[in-house]
Amino acid sequence: MHTYRGHRADSYKPIDVLELTELRARNRTFNGAYRRTAIATLGYALTALRLFDSRFLRIGIVYLVLSILLFALGYIRARHSQHDFSDGSKTSALYEQALPTVGQEDKREYGRPFITAGRDVIAVGALVMIVEILLLAFVLQM
Repeated sequence: MHTYRGHRADSYKPIDVLELTELRARNRTFNGAYRRTAIATLGYALTALRLFDSRFLRIGIVYLVLSILLFALGYIRARHSQHDFSDGSKTSALYEQALPTVGQEDKREYGRPFITAGRDVIAVGALVMIVEILLLAFVLQM
């Protein structure tokens, strides 16, 4: 269980508007992007499955599988980001090596610094590449 300034996650309250804004921005940017992409992909899947004839069934199913996998990756990413503000996450050696952003040297810190989730980016990139190859193969078979 993660604690935030000694509080459980359910009872944690930001101390001011700046911290609340930072929390919302991180959530919207880093977690919401996966969900928005999955919802858009689900829209493509439903469009292909409902509007076109049976020849496009495989394309719709590929988009549906991509959407489900993006939702799963988004969920995993959201679980990892719970550590951003937790009390126990500030001692990682990886985060001690992070360079301060230009212009933010003497500013207040909000949790651990953001580091790009390289494994997540590679996973999404590989997943989309596989889907694009499948889609190209399906279109060429038509």
